Amino acid sequence: MALPQVAPVETPEIEEVPAEDRPWVTIVWDDPVNLMSYVTWVFQKLFGFSKEKAERLMMDVHTKGKAVVSTGARERMEMDANQLHGYGLWATVDRA
Repeated sequence: MALPQVAPVETPEIEEVPAEDRPWVTIVWDDPVNLMSYVTWVFQKLFGFSKEKAERLMMDVHTKGKAVVSTGARERMEMDANQLHGYGLWATVDRA
């Protein structure tokens, strides 16, 4: 009795970072309420971004619907999101 021939399966080289090692991110979402200049100002005030970086992130929020504004430990990202909520911005925390 002949055994069936089994070809080796090639698996692509994908480096997956274990979930517990992936950083967390704070995402700011577009909303119909806040002015673009106000969002830029909040990003500068909270995160110390240059005007150029704050404007670039604000434009991502405006044109793409969201932008990642901070990355790091979950507790820090939750604090950032809470601070953004205090300024009336819609922010969530997720895995990077």
